[in-house]
Amino acid sequence: MATGGHRNGLQKPPNLRTSSSFKSKLPSSNARRSTPASLAAADSVSGRVRVAVRLRPRNAEELVADADFADCVELQPELKRLKLRKNNWDSDTYEFDEVLTEFASQKRVYEVVAKPVVESVLDGYNGTVMAYGQTGTGKTYTLGRLGDEDTSARGIMVRSMEDILANISPETDSISVSYLQVMFRCLGQLLEIRDQQSFVELLRLGEAHRIAANTKLNTESSRSHALLMVHVKRSVSGRDDEYPLETQNRSNLVGNLRPPMLRKGKLIVVDLAGSERIHKSGSEGHMLEEAKSINLSLSALGKCINALAENSSHVPVRDSKLTRLLKDSFGGTSRTSLVVTIGPSPRHRAETASTILFGQRAMKVENMLKIKEEFDYKSLSKRLEIEIDKLIAENERQQKVYENEIERIRLEAQKRVAEAERNYVEVLEEEKMKCQMDYMESIKKLEEKWTINQQKHAINGEAHTGAVNEEVAELKTMLQNETRLRKAAEEEIQKLKTQLLKFSKMELAGGSTDDLSLPEVLEEESRQKKKLEEEVRVLRSQLAQLSIEANQARSYPDSGNSGNPLLGLDCFTPLNHLRSREGSNGERASITNLHEQVGLQKILSLLESEDANVRIHAVKVVANLAAEEANQEKIVEAGGLTSLLMLLRRYEDETIRRIAAGAIANLAMNESNQELIMAQGGIYLLAMTAADAEDPQTLRMVAGAIANLCGNDKLQTRLRSEGGIKALLGMVRCRHPDVLSQVARGIANFAKCESRASSQGTREGRSLLIEDGALPWIVQNANNEASLIRRHVELALCHLAQHEVNAKDMISGGALWELVRISRDCSREDIRALARRTLASSSTFQAEMRRLRIEV
Repeated sequence: MATGGHRNGLQKPPNLRTSSSFKSKLPSSNARRSTPASLAAADSVSGRVRVAVRLRPRNAEELVADADFADCVELQPELKRLKLRKNNWDSDTYEFDEVLTEFASQKRVYEVVAKPVVESVLDGYNGTVMAYGQTGTGKTYTLGRLGDEDTSARGIMVRSMEDILANISPETDSISVSYLQVMFRCLGQLLEIRDQQSFVELLRLGEAHRIAANTKLNTESSRSHALLMVHVKRSVSGRDDEYPLETQNRSNLVGNLRPPMLRKGKLIVVDLAGSERIHKSGSEGHMLEEAKSINLSLSALGKCINALAENSSHVPVRDSKLTRLLKDSFGGTSRTSLVVTIGPSPRHRAETASTILFGQRAMKVENMLKIKEEFDYKSLSKRLEIEIDKLIAENERQQKVYENEIERIRLEAQKRVAEAERNYVEVLEEEKMKCQMDYMESIKKLEEKWTINQQKHAINGEAHTGAVNEEVAELKTMLQNETRLRKAAEEEIQKLKTQLLKFSKMELAGGSTDDLSLPEVLEEESRQKKKLEEEVRVLRSQLAQLSIEANQARSYPDSGNSGNPLLGLDCFTPLNHLRSREGSNGERASITNLHEQVGLQKILSLLESEDANVRIHAVKVVANLAAEEANQEKIVEAGGLTSLLMLLRRYEDETIRRIAAGAIANLAMNESNQELIMAQGGIYLLAMTAADAEDPQTLRMVAGAIANLCGNDKLQTRLRSEGGIKALLGMVRCRHPDVLSQVARGIANFAKCESRASSQGTREGRSLLIEDGALPWIVQNANNEASLIRRHVELALCHLAQHEVNAKDMISGGALWELVRISRDCSREDIRALARRTLASSSTFQAEMRRLRIEV
């Protein structure tokens, strides 16, 4: 458990004696085993108990009570040495394997104390990590801290399990965990699980059931010893030299009969209850009995370590439950690492000295390490049974398939024979009928020829006279028909002449003045047609002249605009390149003259022309007219906005879509037009255009239109729901600086509106930009080389950070570092000041900056 006043890390203790690392004491795999007999009794390796000392920093009580006194210990971590002061001029010096100062991090403590033991457990050894010390010196903090609030504060239990889980395979390995507590000399098992996923829940549940009390020395003093036992079984592949020659030959003949190798390791992490003196802790009643039980079990443990250190023939391991559980840890086959925790207060010098001497004696204990490897015959037997079942099933299946195939072939042969016989009979019948029919037909033809020849001889002269008479009659009939048709046509012509004469006399007699004569009507229609053709020629010539002037205007290198990045249009260049200083006045005059001469309604009607060139020139004119604020209202009233949206919806021509999007962007600068664009589905059409377009200039026009819409507070929710934000983020695929600049401007406008709504209390919850995934792109481009992109992104970050609910997402996404950079290095003073105010006003940012020790 956490001790009073404990910080992120403690100090490193010094090494008493220099000893080789754990890994250097591990026997190599070749030396460890060579035959199956050696697997049953692995070679023993000597391994001394390693001891590290960790100093707890002063707590709040000690800072007040011992303010005038120096610490009773002095650490020399570089020499792995500790000095225990007797008085101001005399001290005792002790050496340890590691000396951890009060500033040592939990990660450092784990890597020095526990990581070598965990690696040994994964290699098949038993391992023990134990914390010993006076109550309130940080044993539970070192071992059992879960690190829910701060992951860097995780203790040895959590970190060791993370390493074990990272190095095992769920398919072939297994792990089981038990969490025990020892109190009043009785053993109580809190919980046992085999679920690797819920290990932290086990620790949390175990700590909740573990008994603790408030004493004068520690507000959460553990009243029992806690033991975490982790059993690891790992499957390893064996080598050929580990098996007898007979087994190898049989394996080659029958198949892979080699049993898998199992390594069994056990890790014990022991959080001992702290020793305490009754007159200092103030324990009484039930707590007094607990303190006695704790001190008795610790005393029994000390006796066992003394006996082992002095090579005594008798080690009293049966004196307590605790020593029985730790029999393998001291003097057994386990690789053991001990961390002794001490406090700096001179008032507890005696307890500190006792703890140091306990560690010194423990360093003299030698363990004989043994690797636990064995053949997994059960697994091999189960595997072989499964393989046999599979082979039997496969054999039965193949037999069934073979029988089915034989039956199928037999039936198919019978069917083919029957079909061949049937076809043969049918063919014979058909041939027979055909021969009979041919015979009958031949007889019939011969009879007909004979009859015809007889008749020819009888009536030869009579037939010739009849044929001539028929031809004469046919010619007479054709002549009569022609005569009748000619007379009918002459009568019709005469009738039309009479009617025309009658009509002419009526006109000469002064008919109705309101009616027009037929020639006049035809003449009027001809004049109207010529007039319309002339107007079309004039329009085409004026549009061609306008295009020439626009191309000439592009040639001026110092062209500029009046502040709007989307004014003017051209087929091949961005909108703002059309408005040069020398050419813009003349071009506007040409467009104005065209507008006044032809009329806006006629120009808009040409947007629906079948001629593609006419449509392009017409939309150019509308776009240039829309660049002037005075014309925007007229264009919208005349239906120009609807026509422009229709062009986006109907045509796929890249030029038309680019110019139409630019015109819509110009109209979108007016707030009243923005609502009309949204009402007519404009954002959806712009989003679809952005998804289909590849030309950077088209994407720039679309991004500019959406960016203008992003600045309207009333359209935020609808703009996002209809895909506006997604469309903006999708256009960054282009990577063109002009496109990215418009995207950044739109995000900055949107973030500013959100910030204003949040400050006014009309909006709650996370930013819609963060929900749509814009934060990574914003952070990535916060330091963009292009100053315009960088300025917009910096403003967007500042506006997002002004809403407290966005702070956690921005911290996890790396935006805090960019805000700090902006507050220090931004070239614009107003943005720097805004970033500083934002960081200072956010409690979440302030807490994270304190944790990271960042100052603005």
